[in-house]
Amino acid sequence: MSAALRPVPRPGVLDIEAYVPGKSAAPAGVKLHKLSSNETPLGPSPAAIAAVHEGAAGLELYPDGSAAALRRAIAAKYGLDPERIVCGAGSDELLSLLTYAYLGPGEEGLYSQYGFLVYRIAILAAGGTPVVASERDHTADVDAILSAVSPRTRLVYLANPNNPTGTYLPFDEVRRLHAGLPGNVLLVLDAAYAEYVRRNDYAAGLELVAESENVVMTRTFSKAYGLAALRIGWMVGPPAVVDAVNRIRGPFNVSAAAIAAGAAAMADDGHIAAAVAHNEAWLPKVTRALTDLGLTVTPSVGNFVLIHFPDAPGRGAAEADAFLTARGLILRRVGAYGLPNALRMTIGSAEANEAVVAALAEFVKGRADA
Repeated sequence: MSAALRPVPRPGVLDIEAYVPGKSAAPAGVKLHKLSSNETPLGPSPAAIAAVHEGAAGLELYPDGSAAALRRAIAAKYGLDPERIVCGAGSDELLSLLTYAYLGPGEEGLYSQYGFLVYRIAILAAGGTPVVASERDHTADVDAILSAVSPRTRLVYLANPNNPTGTYLPFDEVRRLHAGLPGNVLLVLDAAYAEYVRRNDYAAGLELVAESENVVMTRTFSKAYGLAALRIGWMVGPPAVVDAVNRIRGPFNVSAAAIAAGAAAMADDGHIAAAVAHNEAWLPKVTRALTDLGLTVTPSVGNFVLIHFPDAPGRGAAEADAFLTARGLILRRVGAYGLPNALRMTIGSAEANEAVVAALAEFVKGRADA
């Protein structure tokens, strides 16, 4: 008989560092500008809000367990077969389900050095072993990833664009990565920020999914679509992968409100175009302004920038974060990613963006004069 006095988690669970979301509070008496979670400053589509209100009278009813209306809306937008789409409570859930379906104890999940923290969490939760490939200039390195593949590798995760760096791989590099993987390794293309990318050499991965048996792509409604509170994600993949995920997916994992709002948002092309246009206007402005202050900014194609601070007493990211927070400007610390001297800033409203630049100008000057 076991001598344990309480239930003990299985090996590996307590090795997981829980994901810590970005801060969302500021000191009393100052206006809050939350730029820590890569949310859109334009909010959700009015059509999505109306769909939620319309469905509020049926809260006693279970949602459609297959999220058919949402899958049809996604399929219509991208020219896909709805049977190859799975919806989830954010793309986080789908990333986890893929991991649970294809990874077990003694097997490896592989991701790049500054890849999304959820990959490590999902791998450890499945009992697997995380393997990290080094990056080059804060960008995923295909050769490093392929060199890290072993006979135990089961999944390779590629955030493209990547969070928190904002960098991306051109599609020919993604194809090269896929071509170098064994057929039994699942390539997971996490394209949460794909809507924002305006580069001719970028593709989210739909074509590669369509022609491959070992590639899936995940997407989210939490960023450009402004539906983070509803937790909606989707994936498209080969029929065999979709079947495996559906076998372990919860029967009602997407709420009725999420299904209705997601379908309405997907059809509102004008709203998503406005969100992307706002980002396209402000991303280079913010990047130039911060660079002009003498700060290093990693080139980004997402709706955020990674700002690097000097490694000097009183001038680092911790001090800058405290300085900004006192003024109601909430950015994201990224020490958990191995970037202790950087802050990630979401592209927010014009007022928020200008306020951050002005505050950092004051911070930089004040520290230089000290």
